[in-house]
Amino acid sequence: MTIATLIDKQDTVEIVRDQIAAILAVEAAAQMVLATAAGEDPELWKLRVFQERAKPWENFPSKTQDRSPVVNVWWDSCTFDMSASNIVERQKTSASINIDCYGYGKSADDPTGGHIAGDRNAAEVAQRAVRLVRNILMAAEYTYLGLRGVVWRRFIDNISIFQPQQDNDNVHHIVGARLSFRVEFNEYSPQVEPVVLELLSVDVKRTEDNEIVVEADYDYTV
Repeated sequence: MTIATLIDKQDTVEIVRDQIAAILAVEAAAQMVLATAAGEDPELWKLRVFQERAKPWENFPSKTQDRSPVVNVWWDSCTFDMSASNIVERQKTSASINIDCYGYGKSADDPTGGHIAGDRNAAEVAQRAVRLVRNILMAAEYTYLGLRGVVWRRFIDNISIFQPQQDNDNVHHIVGARLSFRVEFNEYSPQVEPVVLELLSVDVKRTEDNEIVVEADYDYTV
């Protein structure tokens, strides 16, 4: 017996990952509008959002291009809670979704005197980006990530700062900040498709003295 239906759906974890990326893109754009209305520089609220990129910092620009922080949303791992699941259809799942925020900085002379440290600037940009990400995803509006009835709970596991491996360069600097995001939800698996019973046959059995015990066919065809 094989599975009767084509498995052509997304798993819930993929839907959740895509939703997180969409939330960050939409809310960052909305924050830029609010910043403009408040007389602030909207570029300080800009995020460039990607999904499942291996080295998103490689797209960081030259001095004439966009230096906004890059955010990469990617699915890290899933664990399954057998005690809160069933073995037939539903598996309670806890997924770890990583949101990596990359800041770009370039060492330069300060027009007012002194030196602008690219590494420090990159760290400040990355930290500004992860601050924005944390506040968006933990806002009350996104208690269930806009997927109420699908998502059980969301929370932050940890935030860590790191430096991506890159070619030696004492002018350009990149610093990353990783927000590890925990989301709980149900995953579902294919089920047996029911079929209409058309005919029920019962075997004929005889006792030792050749008496017929049961012999019957039941036609359920409508």
